[in-house]
Amino acid sequence: MILDLFAGPGGWDEGLRSIGITDVIGMEWDAAACATRAAAGHKTVRCDVSQYPPDPFVGKVRGLIASPPCQAWSMAGKGYGRAEVDRVHAAVEMCRDGWTDDARAGEWLDERTPLILEPLRWAWAIRPLWIACEQVPPALGVWEHMADVLRSWGYRADARILCAADYGVPQTRHRAILIAHRERLAWPEPTHAEHPEPSLFGQLKPWVTMAEALGWGGELDRRQNGAPTLDPNKAPSPTVVGTALAKGVWVLRQTNRPNAAVRTPDEPAPTPHFSGRLNWVYSRPSTTVLADSRIASPGRKGESQFSVECVRVTVGEAAILQGFPADYPWQGSRTKQFEQIGNAVPPPMAAAICGALEGVRTGREAADAA
Repeated sequence: MILDLFAGPGGWDEGLRSIGITDVIGMEWDAAACATRAAAGHKTVRCDVSQYPPDPFVGKVRGLIASPPCQAWSMAGKGYGRAEVDRVHAAVEMCRDGWTDDARAGEWLDERTPLILEPLRWAWAIRPLWIACEQVPPALGVWEHMADVLRSWGYRADARILCAADYGVPQTRHRAILIAHRERLAWPEPTHAEHPEPSLFGQLKPWVTMAEALGWGGELDRRQNGAPTLDPNKAPSPTVVGTALAKGVWVLRQTNRPNAAVRTPDEPAPTPHFSGRLNWVYSRPSTTVLADSRIASPGRKGESQFSVECVRVTVGEAAILQGFPADYPWQGSRTKQFEQIGNAVPPPMAAAICGALEGVRTGREAADAA
């Protein structure tokens, strides 16, 4: 089986399901995420991963997946994990000769910070064939240190930053990925590129745009409480090229801060933090960007860009931009649904990573059988 720690709503599981792998058990604590997993048909043990004993899984797990909570490491949060990164590195080093509970002992600025050590605890106990872990980019150094420790345990291991858009996700989400394998490493080959060129692996596809993923074409009619519908007799157009910005256009904007990510529909989405404010905004040329982040648009002097002609991203849109099926059965409040989507691993990216690791296993078995 494959064991998915901190499984969330099922990003890894959906990715595995898409490549025909269903013997997956997820471990998750959040009630809404567990409800979503149940509705989607994913097996789940509701528990605190850090307190659950690995013993029942010894000898039964070939693949171990872990996406520890990112709040302590994310640039969008308070960054207590980043503040205690030296302590985390010291804890990782304590495990070079094997896991020790002393590594996570004591008080931490954020109780979620030591959860990044859980992959080591579980890997030492159950000795899986392969391991795949995901975190936000600021945690890359910790993954690199863990890779070195895993090599001392007999694994081949590596860590690097991957971009979800390179695997067909309509979003430029960058994540630090750690992989390990007992026999040989296999990073997934990209299937898409921002500027595709012929390569040894054939012609890559261009990045998937938001408009393409959401099925937009022609003119756009937006509704406040539903998915966008297409109507060739109404404007504005979601297709943005050339000098369209000079005339005004729908854009996806994260918050109203001056440095907020803004993307037009002919681009992939930025990495969303769905606990914040993510809106479709009809953007016009601004006359003045005011000190308090308000945009003075033509005819609307001093008026916030978010006060008019602004539509919240729907749950369905957010899920599609994260690489989930449009009909994925999200559970919980609207806030909890957006939280689950924002924290999930994009399924196409998960499929690429696990497919590469499982492919090593499949290739070995085929060679043994020949």
